[in-house]
Amino acid sequence: MIGIIDYGMGNLHSVSKALERLQFPYLISGNPDELMECDAFILPGVGAFPDAMKNLDTTGLRTFLDQHVYQQKPLLGICLGMQLLFEKSTEYGETAGLAYLNGNVIHFSEKQHHDHSSLKIPHMGWNRLAFLNEKTSTGGIEEGYVYFVHSYVVEAPDELMAAKADYGCDVPAIVEKDLVFGMQFHPEKSGQVGTALLKRFGELAEKGVD
Repeated sequence: MIGIIDYGMGNLHSVSKALERLQFPYLISGNPDELMECDAFILPGVGAFPDAMKNLDTTGLRTFLDQHVYQQKPLLGICLGMQLLFEKSTEYGETAGLAYLNGNVIHFSEKQHHDHSSLKIPHMGWNRLAFLNEKTSTGGIEEGYVYFVHSYVVEAPDELMAAKADYGCDVPAIVEKDLVFGMQFHPEKSGQVGTALLKRFGELAEKGVD
């Protein structure tokens, strides 16, 4: 079963509907005792990084996630949820993240090349993925377009990147290390490509990774 973590900042309905269409059993909960029964977890997220971290801390879900990562159960962060996986963000000051992955979160204006500074922020709409490296999350899936909505972007080491997009700079779109995965876009709103990527994560939840 996949646990969708409810910490007051996620688009829970669209994620749960996508899992329902794929026929993966799921549980939506903010209760660590209930989530303990799950085999894998999705951390969705919409909103501001500092608020998200505060909610995770005050609900005890941060401690729960720390234990989960130590226990090697698959974890997928979506949109803001992906950004929370990293060390810190500069959104509204500097806020420490979960630090499961090396890297920081900065505003697009800090990363875009000067000659692309006219591109609108937030990065909103469909953009094409380019797959990188040989990664568990993307192997055998065809590249295509997915749906983004974000004003902040991750700076991450190349070895973490499973896919990127171009928006005046290289945008880490899928990241992966061991059983920790992140998708900057919304796979649940991204048609066939997003569905295939969510299906791959669901299969990892059911079978684990060798």
